[in-house]
Amino acid sequence: MTVRLHTVGLVVKDMPRTLAFYRALGLDIPAKEDHAPHVEFTGAGGVVMGFDTEEMVLRTDPKWTAPAGGQRVNLQFELGSAAEVDSRYTQLLAVGAGEYAAPWDAFWGQRFARVTDPDGNVVSLFAELG
Repeated sequence: MTVRLHTVGLVVKDMPRTLAFYRALGLDIPAKEDHAPHVEFTGAGGVVMGFDTEEMVLRTDPKWTAPAGGQRVNLQFELGSAAEVDSRYTQLLAVGAGEYAAPWDAFWGQRFARVTDPDGNVVSLFAELG
């Protein structure tokens, strides 16, 4: 049996704000999707990011409750260079991302930074050093 990760789904409070964040990160999501209850983005390699409003999730899962305390997901995005990690970090802060960990050179050989998206999910940015 073959198993392949197909979709990473996020539950969002404010779709326009969340999509603005992910557009600033570099995902090509059309603005016409801002008020949709469900949005999908297919990235390189075919992995899909799905975004559902809380209202949509409650329609499909009436038992759902928002998680409390701590992160439950860490999305990691590879960028082309260390300089791009630094500039993208700054761009994301400018559109309202939460500060989590400023860019640093990690001992495992990557430039690494973390921010939080509008729903508190930790988003890591990284690029190989040298």
